[in-house]
Amino acid sequence: MSPPAPGVWSDPLSGYGWDDVWAADFAPHADAGLVPARIVRVDRGRCDVVTTSSDGRVVPSHADISRVRVSDPMEWACTGDWVALDPDALAVTAVLPRRTAMVRSTSSKRSEGQVLAANVDHVVVAVSLAVDLDLGRLERFLALAWESGAQPLVVLTKADLAADASFLHADAAAAAPGVQVVTVSATTGEGIDVLTALVSGGTTVLIGSSGAGKSTLANTLLGTDVQEVNHTRAVDGKGRHTTVTRDLLPLPFGGVLIDTPGLRGVGLWDAESGLHQVFAEIEELARDCRFQDCAHTAEPGCAVLDAVATGDLPQRRLDSYRKLLRENEWIASRSDARLRAERQRQRKVIQKSVRDSGVTRRR
Repeated sequence: MSPPAPGVWSDPLSGYGWDDVWAADFAPHADAGLVPARIVRVDRGRCDVVTTSSDGRVVPSHADISRVRVSDPMEWACTGDWVALDPDALAVTAVLPRRTAMVRSTSSKRSEGQVLAANVDHVVVAVSLAVDLDLGRLERFLALAWESGAQPLVVLTKADLAADASFLHADAAAAAPGVQVVTVSATTGEGIDVLTALVSGGTTVLIGSSGAGKSTLANTLLGTDVQEVNHTRAVDGKGRHTTVTRDLLPLPFGGVLIDTPGLRGVGLWDAESGLHQVFAEIEELARDCRFQDCAHTAEPGCAVLDAVATGDLPQRRLDSYRKLLRENEWIASRSDARLRAERQRQRKVIQKSVRDSGVTRRR
């Protein structure tokens, strides 16, 4: 594996995002004889990483991550994490604190969060123009992207298959305030130079639904056919999961790309601030409502409802805003209940352990 183009830092791992702040965070681990590494793939208790060899080259390696396996899935090591690696045992001993994290709720009944990628700078939301544009789904993706702490970017793919790409571009831009929207075609090359300039340097994660053209887009950015590509169904434009793992790959023009499997379920996870960003114009209007706790349903003096009545705010945007806020609140309430139950379970385990050991509290 060849390292990406050199960045401003002299360390060999700088092309993968290593900098002086990471080096300062890593200092205690370096004193213990450990070396820094970045996870490029995780698979069943083991991971692939990039690290440096004794002669200062960037080299791939396999490592065991069982030492840092914890009960909370949010703390599991994942693609994009910087870790402390024991070079002799080839084992990860610690995960450095994350700067950003792309998180969604899992499909399980335990109301848990799943980290899709860590320490990302750009979140590229890929949306296919070969099928009807689902603005509600785009807003979901953008809420997750904003919540991650990274900068979102909407990429409309397969522009060569759209009858009126400019019209769809305008619709997507209206649903993504504060986010740049780029229309591209891997077939004709349209927009690829713009996208390359936007994601050059740093870490970019590529997300989207199955069939959005993510694998094709990844191959175009990588300059080679690294990811397998499958055709979508003509009847509905849906595709199979071409990418099945989250892989961190070096870009030829600098920086790295994390490709992810297509997301059929886009569950929000504690994404309130992300939703405020996605619906920034509604948040701005709400400041002029007569009541601070206005729910924007039937209250007198509601600036949001007034904007809907005058046509300045589409009813669809308000409906989507209400729906996603309700969903996020429901997920948050289930998560809080799960955490309370988990803490109670842990207390009972500790109490039982104390009883079994014969230790009594001193009064």
